[in-house]
Amino acid sequence: MLPLQDIRVLDFSTLLPGPLASLILAEAGAEVIKVERPGPGEDMRGYPPFLDGESGSFAILNRGKRALALDLRAEGAAASLLALAPTIDIVLEQFRPGVMDRLGLGYEAWRAANPRIIYCAITGYGQDGPRAREAGHDMNYQAGAGLLALTAGADGSPGIPPALVGDIAGGTYPAVVNLLLALRRRERTGEGCFIDIAMAENLFTFQFLGLATGQGAGDWPQPGAGTLTGGSPRYRIYATGDGRHLAVAPLEDKFWQAFCDIAGVPQDLRDDSRDPQASIASVARCVAAHDAAWWEAALAGKDTCCTVVRTLEEAVRDIHFKARGVFARKVEIPGHVLPALPVPVVAALRTREANAPAPRVGEGNEAIIRVPKPWPPRTG
Repeated sequence: MLPLQDIRVLDFSTLLPGPLASLILAEAGAEVIKVERPGPGEDMRGYPPFLDGESGSFAILNRGKRALALDLRAEGAAASLLALAPTIDIVLEQFRPGVMDRLGLGYEAWRAANPRIIYCAITGYGQDGPRAREAGHDMNYQAGAGLLALTAGADGSPGIPPALVGDIAGGTYPAVVNLLLALRRRERTGEGCFIDIAMAENLFTFQFLGLATGQGAGDWPQPGAGTLTGGSPRYRIYATGDGRHLAVAPLEDKFWQAFCDIAGVPQDLRDDSRDPQASIASVARCVAAHDAAWWEAALAGKDTCCTVVRTLEEAVRDIHFKARGVFARKVEIPGHVLPALPVPVVAALRTREANAPAPRVGEGNEAIIRVPKPWPPRTG
């Protein structure tokens, strides 16, 4: 039996944070019903790539879910959905604070219909506070939480984040963690609860070292100055001779000495505490003396904590990830099969469905609305 095989989720969320959270729940066995607007469906259906008119981005985030299309502002819409309340375990949404209340679908309405419901709201800044109703996207949350400033280069300008850290690390993962904790508590108390996930504030966790030094000693991190933000030769990205890059992270001395031996760093510059900038310059010269292929071969089998920077295309083809079956599962859309999005659910706790479809807009309307009872649990 899968861990969440008897759990039913009603998901009103769009784009990334909520849909990825419900995908993780679905992969662990939950039945996820995605609620979308009629016609075009949710916004992610409009994101490329398009395969015969179907969004690949939507497909990989919504594998194995069911779909319900309903205008939430229409007369009777709230009543139709609340009629499902006795069969629902989790309600997930990411509207701005107050929107679901105005639609008659806020937490209190669901709790009145079923006190066991766990209601999770994902927003940028939380349900209260001066910025609660402020619009934002991932980069705004990183900017507001101080994380983006640490990406600044030599000219002092922060860089564009390479990953949607705010959405996923600040939204998706905290939502999943708290939903699982709430389910565990409900087993003991019989009571549901309201979960307030604020993406921006969850990013402070990732700055633990800066918070410790800043709040503890008044030494706040500066871009290019701290151990993990470019100030140490042992944790930097260096250009190779062919214009590629080497991620050098031998923080511990045994790894540092092993790297220096391979790179040919002079003995007098290996004590990087004396003149970090001189050591940085020396390592840069040594790394630039060889191309990426040379570094791949020289570092193979050596414990140095150094890695040639790969493109996403190269990483997907890496023999290690292939051996681990990272992209072995598939998602189906009409006429196409795509590799499923990897999610952090181990194989023993994850559905054994190797291939599963992404839902079409409103395909479950008649069955879900007219038959408001749990569907048979999945097998596998």
